[in-house]
Amino acid sequence: MPRLARAKNHFSIYHIMVRSISEIQLFKERDDKLKYFSLIRKYQLKYKFKVYAYCLLDNHGHMLLDCNGADISRIMHSINFCYAQYFNRKYARHGHVFQDRFKSKIVDTNEYLSMVSAYIHNNPKDIVDTQEKIIKYEFSSLREYMKNSNTYDILSKDFLGNGINLLSKFGMKIHLKKVFKCERYDENLDGEFVNEGTEYRGYRKVIVRNSKPIHIIEFVAKYTNQDKRKIYVKYNKKYTHMRALACFFMSCFSNITQKNICKVLGNITQSRVSELSNLGLYLVFNDNRYGGIMDEFLLSS
Repeated sequence: MPRLARAKNHFSIYHIMVRSISEIQLFKERDDKLKYFSLIRKYQLKYKFKVYAYCLLDNHGHMLLDCNGADISRIMHSINFCYAQYFNRKYARHGHVFQDRFKSKIVDTNEYLSMVSAYIHNNPKDIVDTQEKIIKYEFSSLREYMKNSNTYDILSKDFLGNGINLLSKFGMKIHLKKVFKCERYDENLDGEFVNEGTEYRGYRKVIVRNSKPIHIIEFVAKYTNQDKRKIYVKYNKKYTHMRALACFFMSCFSNITQKNICKVLGNITQSRVSELSNLGLYLVFNDNRYGGIMDEFLLSS
């Protein structure tokens, strides 16, 4: 049976579920969950998406994810593809790790936002036997909201804090009642979601990802004080940083594929575009010379 096309909206919030194939555990060890969180963080830096809630169990995981103008399929493919590579290397196996595509459902109302947050935080009940252990479960964002912490540096709290008052004692008390009474209301997670048509914005500012590649090239050239025509020079290390930053920004803010970036730069392979994009990611967040480039670009867009 052919797959149904995934309904997508770059301005939406999604309830995401990932699950392993039946014969393996998705996360065999604690370090596997930590690795998955590290990949979420890595691609947050690239795509600027936000995570409002999460819970990882041994064979599946849930997230409440705001794609923030980026492509949800590209985000999840990047995370899951890298994790599958890590998993297969670590456990000396090959083949699929995840069960089909990730499942997703658009959060379109404040009521559903409240329900799905409680549902995600309720998930540990299958492996723990008390309400206290649900609250303290290490790989659930409920613990982070309760402790006012952000252990894995991936959680954005303001949205649920404003949307369902989750940062106040009174709001948390109401939320916990929903968590402990939560039923498995969302059985559609076992099938394909085809009725995703609405967007929910609420208390959000969304990054618009329609920057034209030529504008990105001009911006990067000006920021690096180089001739924009040198962006097309392949084998001169002097211009590698400019090319890397341009590739990274095009992948983040133009929502174009690596294949299309190849066409923009001309006579370059997709693997080289990937290498340059990764270098651009590193430069933006690790090289002091480019520490303010992303903020300046967003302000200028």
